[in-house]
Amino acid sequence: MPGTTMAADGTPVAVLAANTVTAPVATPVTAPVTAHVTAPVTVEEVVGRLREIGAGLPPADGVAVFNRLYLTVTEAVRDRLGGLYFADPAAMAELDTVFAGRYLLAVAADAAGQEPPACWRPLFALRAHPGVHPLQFALAGMNAHIQHDLPLAVVDTCLRRGCEPAGLAADYHRINGLLAEVETAVREELMPGPDVLERAEPLTHLLGVWSVEAAREGAWSAVQALWELRAVPTAARAFAAALDCSAGLLGRALLLPLGPHPARDAACGAPGTAAAAPDTPGKALHAPGMAPDAPGKAPDVPRKAPDAPRTAAGRLPEARNRPAGEGAGARARPDQAQLECSGLPSA
Repeated sequence: MPGTTMAADGTPVAVLAANTVTAPVATPVTAPVTAHVTAPVTVEEVVGRLREIGAGLPPADGVAVFNRLYLTVTEAVRDRLGGLYFADPAAMAELDTVFAGRYLLAVAADAAGQEPPACWRPLFALRAHPGVHPLQFALAGMNAHIQHDLPLAVVDTCLRRGCEPAGLAADYHRINGLLAEVETAVREELMPGPDVLERAEPLTHLLGVWSVEAAREGAWSAVQALWELRAVPTAARAFAAALDCSAGLLGRALLLPLGPHPARDAACGAPGTAAAAPDTPGKALHAPGMAPDAPGKAPDVPRKAPDAPRTAAGRLPEARNRPAGEGAGARARPDQAQLECSGLPSA
C-alpha cells in the first residue's frame, strides 16, 4: 500500500485516537480479535496492568502463573531503564510497551469470550486443568509471548521509530541474561517437591526441551525474516501466521498433563484408584486376555487372547465425524475417554 507504513504482519499501522490499538486483520490460523485495549504508554503502566490482571485471577490459574512471571520480568526491565544497562533505554521502553500490548490483547479477547491468537489458545484453554503443573503454565506463556509476539513487536517498534532491527540487536540480546536469571529462579520455585518425585522425571524431560535463550534466538531470526518481508504484505502475513500456529503447537505440547487427574485415573484404573484394586489379596493383576507366568519361569512376551477387545488406551481416538446415517446418540464423543486415559488434552 503506497505511502502507508506496514506492521510486522503485513497490515497497515494506524495511529488511533486515545492510544488505542486493535488486533491485526485475521489470518487463516488466527481468530479475529475485536476487543479494543488502551495501549500502555510507559513500562510503569504495563506493570500496573499486569498487577490488575493478577489481582483478578485465582493464584493457581494457569494465566495467573504466567502473569506473575511476566510481571517479574517487566519489573526487572523497568528497574534497568534508568541506568546504564541499555544502550538505548527509550527504544527498550517502547519495545516493552508494544510487546506487552499483544499479551493484553490476548487477555482482553479471552475476557470478551473471543479466541485469542493460536499461540495463546493452549494456555487459556488448559488454564484450570488439574494435571498440568504450574511450571508448564509459566513456560507455555513464555513460549507464546517470545516465539510469536516478540518478533512482531520488535519489527513494529522499528517501523514506529524509523530504525533497523540491527540498531536494537545489542539491547535485545542483553535482555537474554536477565531473562535466563528469572527463568532459573522460576524453575527452582515451581519444580515439584519430594512429595511428587514420581512425576518429576517426566516433567523435567518435557521442560528440558525448551529454553528462553533458544526461544529468543529463534525470535530474532524471525525478526530478520519479517524485516525482509515488510514490503510484501501477503508474505509477511503468511509468515506471521506460521509463527502463530507453530507456537501454538509447541504450547500444547508443553501443557501435556503430567500430574494426577482423579476422574481420568479412576476411569483408566490407575494405581491408587478403586478400578486398580485386585480381587484377591496378594493376587497379581493381569490385563484382560493375559495369562500369568508360571512360578519360576522366565516371563514370556505377553500374548493376547484371540479377539480380545482393544482397550481405549490401546488405540487411537476414533474420528469425530461419523458416517452419514449413524445415530448421534450412539456413543457420543467416543474419543473423549481415550484422550483422558492417554493424558492428552482434549479439545
